[in-house]
Amino acid sequence: MIITDILGWVQDELAGLALGDARLHQRQALLLSAFYQHSQASIPTACCGWEEIKGAYRFLAHAAVTPAAVVAPHLAATLRRIAGVPWVVIPQDTTELDFSHTRVAGAIGPLSIPERVGWFLHLSAAFTLDRVCLGVVGTEVWTRDPDDVHKNARHKRVPLDEKESQRWLTGFRLACTVAVAAPATQVVSVADREGDIYEIFLETASGTEARQAAWVIRACQDRSLPEKMPGTAQTYQKLWARVAASPVLGEVTYDLPAKGGRPARRVQQTVHAAEVLLRPPYRPDGKLAPVTIHAVLLRETAPPPGEAPIEWLLLTSLPVDTWEAVRLVIECYLCRWQIECFFKVLKSGCRVEKLQLETPERVLACLSLYLIVSWRILYLTMLGRTCPDLPCTVVFGEAEWKAVFSIEQRGHPPAEPPSLAAMVQAVARQGSYVGRAGDGAPGIVSIWTGLQRVMDYARAWEAFGPESNTYG
Repeated sequence: MIITDILGWVQDELAGLALGDARLHQRQALLLSAFYQHSQASIPTACCGWEEIKGAYRFLAHAAVTPAAVVAPHLAATLRRIAGVPWVVIPQDTTELDFSHTRVAGAIGPLSIPERVGWFLHLSAAFTLDRVCLGVVGTEVWTRDPDDVHKNARHKRVPLDEKESQRWLTGFRLACTVAVAAPATQVVSVADREGDIYEIFLETASGTEARQAAWVIRACQDRSLPEKMPGTAQTYQKLWARVAASPVLGEVTYDLPAKGGRPARRVQQTVHAAEVLLRPPYRPDGKLAPVTIHAVLLRETAPPPGEAPIEWLLLTSLPVDTWEAVRLVIECYLCRWQIECFFKVLKSGCRVEKLQLETPERVLACLSLYLIVSWRILYLTMLGRTCPDLPCTVVFGEAEWKAVFSIEQRGHPPAEPPSLAAMVQAVARQGSYVGRAGDGAPGIVSIWTGLQRVMDYARAWEAFGPESNTYG
C-alpha cells in the first residue's frame, strides 16, 4: 500500500503526528488511506494482503496508539481551518455505539436498552454557517455502570459533576478553548434539549473564561422567572409564556429533514424574541444566582393534517435586538443537524459498530481513525455545494478526476480540471445519484458509496493509464 497523489490530503492531515516511532506514523497514514478508500469494508478487506492486515492489527494493539494520540493531528488541523473563517458553529451531541453482536470483550456497558451494550460517544465538531464540516473538535467516550445510574428522585440530589449531563458543560468549555485559540473567529456552541443546563448560562454570565464562545441551546424545560403570577403568592411566571407574549418579529421557512417515521417537509414559523431573567434552579451543592439570557421562540403556523406543529424555544447568549441578529441565531441552530449527518457517516458509511477487534482499546483507537474519514466524506459533500466554481483540484487528485471522467465519457478526460461541483456530482453518480431536475444536490450516502469506486478508478489510472510507466 503506497500513498500516492490521490490521497495527498492524508499526509497534510497527519502533520504533527507524535506516536514516537516513524514506522507507526507510516502505518497510521496507510490505514487512514485504506479506510478512506474502503470506508464500508472490514479491516482485512480494506488492507492489501496478509502482511498489511497483520500490520494493521499490530498498530492498533501498540501501547502508543491511543485514541487521543491518533486523532491529535486532526484536531490541530481542525483548529487551523477554524482560524481561517469568520464564524464557526460547534454542535455537540451524543450517540450510542452498539457492540452487542461483535467479539469485543472488556469495558463496555449497557446502552439505553439494557440488553444492548457498547459505548456512548459525545462529539463536538466544527461547521461553517454554510454547513461545511471543518473537523472534529473533541470527543468523550464512556460506559454506563448498570449498578450506579442515578434515577428519579435520587437524580436531583446528585451534583452536576457526578452526572452524565456534565458532558454538555464540558462541551461548552471546549468551544471556549477553541474561541481562545482562534481569536478572529466567532465561535458558537450549539446543543439540543439535553444541553439545557443552567450552569452553562451561569458560566457565561460570570465570565470565567478569558474569551468565551457564544451558545445556542434548544430549551427542554419551561424555566421559572423571578416574578410571581398576578394574583398568586406561590406560582412563578414561566419562560415560554413570557417569550410568546412578545411581538412577532417575522417568519422563517426551511426544509425539515425526515426523522424516524416523520417525512421531510417545508416548515413555516412565526418568530418571537425577548430578553429574560431566569430564576435559578435548586442544586444540592450550593445556591445559584439569577442570570439574564436571550430567547427566540419559533412556532409553526400551518402543520400538515395530523402532524404536531414544530415549536422551538432557542436560548442564546447572542444578541436578539434586530431581525438580522435573530435570523443568525436560527441559522446557528439549524447547523445542529450536521452533527446527525456526522453520526450517520460514522455508523452507516464507515460501519464502526461492525469492527471485529478483541479489546476496547483497539476498537477506540480504530474509531479515532474513522472519525477522520467521516470528516473528510462530509467535508467533500458540503464543499461541492458551497464552493461549486472552485477547480476540483483543491480536494481531488489528478488521477481521480481524469479517471472518473474518462469512464463516464468513455474517452479522453477533459483538458482542464472540471469544477468542484461537477466532480462531486460525478463521484455521486458512481454511488447511485441520478441528478434529475428535482433531485437536489448529492447526499452523503451517494458520496461515500461513489468515493470508493472513484478510488479504485484512480489507482487503476495511476497503474495502467496513459501517463503510467507500467509497460515501459
